[in-house]
Amino acid sequence: MINKEVTIIDYGVGNLLSVRRGLEYNNASVSVTGDPEQILNSDRLVLPGVGAFANGMNELIKRDFVSLLSEIALKGTPILGICLGMQFLLDKSEEFGSTDGLGLIPGTVQAIPSMAQDGQKLKIPHIGWSNLIKPKEQNISWSGSILEGANESDALYFVHSFMAQPNNPDHLLAGCLYGGNFIPAVIQSENIMGCQFHPEKSGKVGLKMLSNFLEM
Repeated sequence: MINKEVTIIDYGVGNLLSVRRGLEYNNASVSVTGDPEQILNSDRLVLPGVGAFANGMNELIKRDFVSLLSEIALKGTPILGICLGMQFLLDKSEEFGSTDGLGLIPGTVQAIPSMAQDGQKLKIPHIGWSNLIKPKEQNISWSGSILEGANESDALYFVHSFMAQPNNPDHLLAGCLYGGNFIPAVIQSENIMGCQFHPEKSGKVGLKMLSNFLEM
């Protein structure tokens, strides 16, 4: 029987209830905690987040979670960052200046382009449903990732103004198009992974992704 125990990190920022419900839909045993020892000994971790990058990182720093998460990552514990939580995984963000991230996946958080490929102005933030696509530059397999069983053109729900740009193209599993601009949607480096969309708000497709994470 698969162990479906998972911990949601509570650091004062994030929509914890909807994420919890999405995991519990998949029969997970969910703990929501800010206790460092419990987080350290967890089987799987979910790092949610909404709002500004700097504010969220300040809360993680205040609770001494930055070094803790680095230690957990080295242990091989699966970590899933959702929305802002995905952006935290990278080295730094350019939102309102430069702010250091967790540095678990090399890369930078950058603003979504404000202009579409056809020259039209885009609405920022990017809010709504966008279709999943694979990066065209490399032959990426979704097998064994949270995207296993997903299809290109599956629609996911996004709410964001910035996007995560990993340095290594092998860390980019999927994206979407917004005004013709490619927006990274899922990144992964070994046991560290993130999704820019909200899987818990993305219907059966998103819930299946959470189920895949629970099997890691």
